[in-house]
Amino acid sequence: MAYRYWCGECGFRTAWLGESEGERQQVEHYRRKHPGIPPGGHVEVDRKDPGGGLGCLQLVVVAVVLLALAASCRR
Repeated sequence: MAYRYWCGECGFRTAWLGESEGERQQVEHYRRKHPGIPPGGHVEVDRKDPGGGLGCLQLVVVAVVLLALAASCRR
């Protein structure tokens, strides 16, 4: 999963990062731009698996190969 942290005081947001890196960048932003204010805002979560986009395509390819094998075994 990827996380994007938004500042509660201004329009700042981090890039899509791992949880600990995003939190670190948000804390650093507050330290530099909003001293004395505890970090706030909200966190956006991207639940998509970045490497899992070909699952359906793989299923279709396996089905086609199985159909081709079944057709070639038929007399």
